[in-house]
Amino acid sequence: MLISEAARFLASSEGRRNPYPAYAALRAHGPVVRLGANFYAATGYDAINALLRDPRLRVMGWPEGPASRLIADSLLKANGAEHIRVRRLTAVAFSPGRVEALREAITVEATKLAAYLACLGGSGEVVDFMDEFAYPLPIRVICALLGLPAAEQQWLRERAHELTEVLEPRPPGEHTAAADRAAIELESYFNDLVRRRRGMRGDDLTGALIATHDAGGGLSTRELSSNLVSLLLAGFETTANLIGNGMGVLLDHRGLASRLAADSGLADAYVEELLRLESPLQLTSRWATEEVDIEGADRIEANSHVMVFLGAGNRDPGRFPDPDRFDPFRRSVQPLSFGAGAHYCLGAALARLEARVAFPLLLARFPAMVRGGEAVRRDRSTFRGYANLPIFTGS
Repeated sequence: MLISEAARFLASSEGRRNPYPAYAALRAHGPVVRLGANFYAATGYDAINALLRDPRLRVMGWPEGPASRLIADSLLKANGAEHIRVRRLTAVAFSPGRVEALREAITVEATKLAAYLACLGGSGEVVDFMDEFAYPLPIRVICALLGLPAAEQQWLRERAHELTEVLEPRPPGEHTAAADRAAIELESYFNDLVRRRRGMRGDDLTGALIATHDAGGGLSTRELSSNLVSLLLAGFETTANLIGNGMGVLLDHRGLASRLAADSGLADAYVEELLRLESPLQLTSRWATEEVDIEGADRIEANSHVMVFLGAGNRDPGRFPDPDRFDPFRRSVQPLSFGAGAHYCLGAALARLEARVAFPLLLARFPAMVRGGEAVRRDRSTFRGYANLPIFTGS
C-alpha cells in the first residue's frame, strides 16, 4: 500500500474502526514518513518514544471555538514552563499514594456494578457492557475524586463524551457544534461549582484547586475551570475504552481469561498487554519548532505537523514480535498508550488501577460470560473504543 493510500484509508470510516493495516503499511516505508508538505506520520515505537520526549516538538493548538478555547487553557495544550506550572498544581491528585488509596473504593464500585450486571443478565438478556460497566465505573471514580455529586454523573459523562470530539483530527476550520455546546455547558457547570464550593472545606481535588487559586497559587480563574474539565476527561474517557477494549479481547481468549480469573496477581501484566494491543488512545499530534532528525527516519522539517500514531507504535514488530497476538506474558511491554515525556497522561495510574481491579473481578464473577452479538466500534481516530459491546453474563 502506498503512503498516500494508507493515509486516505486512515481518514475513512473503515480505517478509523480498524487502523492497523494502514499503520503497518505506513511503517513499511519507515518509522516516520512524509505525508505531504510539512506533514509527517510517526508509526515506529522508538521514533514515537523519542519524539514525545523531545522539547523541540510541542503540543498544537486548535481552530477557534468554545471547545478549542476551553481545552487550550488546560494541561492538554500547555507547553514548556506553562505546562510545568499547571501540571505541578494538579498532579498531586494522581500521585501513586493517592491513587493506591482509591483501590478499596474502586473495588466497592466495581462489585456493585457487577451485581447490577448479574441482575440485568440474570434471565439471559443481552447487556451492553459499555453502558452498564465500562463507562459507569470510571465516571463514578473520577467524580468521587473531584467531589462531584453522584446525581450528576450521567450528565457529566454525556457532556465530557461530546467534548472529546474536539480532540479528533479534522480539516482546518471544520466546526464541531456538539463539542462546543458541551464546552459551554461544562465551563458554566464548573464555574458555578467553584462559586458554591468557595470557602467550604473538603479534601477532594476540586477543593484543593480552589484553595490553591484563592491563595494566589498560580491558577487563573479560567485555568481552574479548564483544568477541572481536563481532569474529568483524563479520569474517565480513556479508562472506559481501556476496560471495554480489554473485555472484548478477553472474551475472545477464554483460556487466558480463565487464568486471570483464577489469579488476580496476573492483572498487571494483562493490563499492560491489553493497553499495547488495543490502545484506548490511538494518536496525538505535535508541532516541530525546529528541524528534527530521528534515526532511520525522514528528517522532520521545522514548522511541521507530526501525527504520532501511538497505536501503531504499540504494534511495531521491531519492538514486539508477532504484535497482533494477545500475549499477556510478554516481557518489558511498556506500551505508548498514555504517551511519554512531559505530556504523559496524568490519569494513567488511575486508569491502570481500575482495569487491574475490574478484569479479574468480572471474570471470576462471570466465568461463562460471552459476547451477545456483534459489537460496534466508535467512528473515532483519536479514541479507540466500542459504541456498544453486547454480552451474555451467563449468570
